[in-house]
Amino acid sequence: MSGAIRHVTVTGRVQGVGYRAWVAGEASARHLEGWVRNVRNGNVEALFAGPVEAVADIIAACRRGPSMARVEAVKEDGGNPDALGLRRAGERFSVLPTV
Repeated sequence: MSGAIRHVTVTGRVQGVGYRAWVAGEASARHLEGWVRNVRNGNVEALFAGPVEAVADIIAACRRGPSMARVEAVKEDGGNPDALGLRRAGERFSVLPTV
């Protein structure tokens, strides 16, 4: 099975607008693994792991975001498989505390 792990940082008005919950729902609908969390600087950070097409699809969706968000930019990098260990035990995709 070929897959991808990508780390993204989303900037703009992405906190206080349901962005993390939206990402978690979108990731679950695509059967992806990973996590999403707020960053104290106002950004949202996420890690997505799964089939290449599904990961690319969710990153494209992150560029739009939920209706109340105003996404300015999405920075995408290769993800570290070890970072999947940040998920809560037993969860495929977690909403993590702010860092």
